[in-house]
Order: sequence, then C-alpha cells, then structure tokens
Amino acid sequence: MTNTKDNIRKILVARGRQLVQDKGADYLTARKLAEASGYSVGTIYNQFGTMDNFVLEQNKQTLDELIRFMMRTPKGESSYQMLNRYLDAFVAFVLANRNLWFLLYNFHLHAEYGKLPKLYLRKLISVTKIWEPAFDKVYATLAVKERQLARQVLWLTLFSMSSFLTTNALDNFSKINKKSLCKLLLNTYMAGLTVLK
Repeated sequence: MTNTKDNIRKILVARGRQLVQDKGADYLTARKLAEASGYSVGTIYNQFGTMDNFVLEQNKQTLDELIRFMMRTPKGESSYQMLNRYLDAFVAFVLANRNLWFLLYNFHLHAEYGKLPKLYLRKLISVTKIWEPAFDKVYATLAVKERQLARQVLWLTLFSMSSFLTTNALDNFSKINKKSLCKLLLNTYMAGLTVLK
C-alpha cells in the first residue's frame, strides 16, 4: 500500500480507533497515536489539522456503525414494539462499543469545535430518522410540530443517558440494570405522551 494522503488518513483512523477501543477515549492523544501508527505527530496534524478533527472522523465512523446496526433491527409486530427494539439496539451498540461511544459523547459535552460540519450533523439526524416512522405511527394524533419536538426530547434524553451506559462510575450507587433503566425511561416517556395527547 502506497503512502498516499487517503491511505495515511485511513491508517491513522484505524490505529486511533484501536487505541480508543483498547485503552479508552482519554488515552487518545497525538503522541500516543503517533507511537501506535508509526507516523509523526506532524503528519497527524498535517492530515487532520487538529485532534478535534481527528475525533470527528472517529465519531463519523461510530455513527455509521450505529446506523447500520440499528437498520438491522428485526421488525416488530407493532410500532410500539419497534421503538422498544430500536432502544434495545441502541443500548446494545453503546454497551458493545463503550469507549468509542464515550469518545463521541465526550466530544459533544466538551467540544469547543464551533459549528459542526453538515455531513456530521446529517449522520446524527440519520440516527433519529430510523425511529421516526414507528414514533409517528404511535403518536399519529399529535400535531406534526409536537411529534417532532417529542422525538427530539426523546433522542436528547437517550443520548444524555448513553453516557451512563459507558461508565461504571455509578454502579456502587445503584445496582439497577442499565438496559432496564433505559427501557423504563422510554416507556414512561411514551406513556406520558399518550396521556398528554
């Protein structure tokens, strides 16, 4: 394989991904990436400009993997069941990719990145679009704007909750099964929307 710009970027992304999976998001630095890839820190910055840009590339790949994983969700008997299955798929993905998801979540929590690129935002929106048809069928009587707001609130809540899935920090405080907690959150929210409508 020749060292073209695209190949170098692919190698750096792959090595960085492996570092995060094996060691955790906090381990990812330009120096550690240089050691793992055999490229210099200067090469990393020449390819990506900043480590934030490098993390953004990692997060795009994570979102692509999440979208593919959720698209393989088996069809349910009802839209309500599909929403629960999508939640199961989301939780399973986050739990199976804790370090990569923490990198993504932490980026959003601490980024001083400014305006996110449109391609990245489209990937985030694509995740919520998977849930949209089932959600809209369950809440067909809600006005379009109310449904849209309810979907956004649900996604933002689940996204915030996803940080809890990536860490064991609260395990001593509560022994509640993390998957059960997410299911309770989803179904309580849906029940509340049903009462409100």
